[in-house]
Amino acid sequence: MRKDIDIPKVKDVHVAAVKVFNEEFEAYEWNVYLINNTNEAIEMVLIVSKGFDKKRETSLMRHKIEILPAKNFAKVEYLQEEVLKLNNEFKVTYFAGTKMMEKIFLFKPHTIKESVALKIPVIPEKGILAK
Repeated sequence: MRKDIDIPKVKDVHVAAVKVFNEEFEAYEWNVYLINNTNEAIEMVLIVSKGFDKKRETSLMRHKIEILPAKNFAKVEYLQEEVLKLNNEFKVTYFAGTKMMEKIFLFKPHTIKESVALKIPVIPEKGILAK
């Protein structure tokens, strides 16, 4: 039964929004990154993201990262200004050793803004961690 299934708790893997300069468009933009702050690589990472509120929902975006080394990060996607008004959900599933791990990370509406950016693990820029 469900109570007999051991579901490991995700630790030291984060989703963060970081404002970076895009040289091609010569503008600052918000990008979402997956951070592996563990001491082991994580593998077969699948990320499903969407933005939503009571009235609207964006299309699902799917991303795959084969291997994310220990103490490293990878860009997941660019966030358009319009979706910062929505809940932005990132469902992350991956393997750590032989265990399958899963966690849903959420940025609530209007929480991605420069004024609340703080030092975050692994990435040298300031950013906002999803809850």
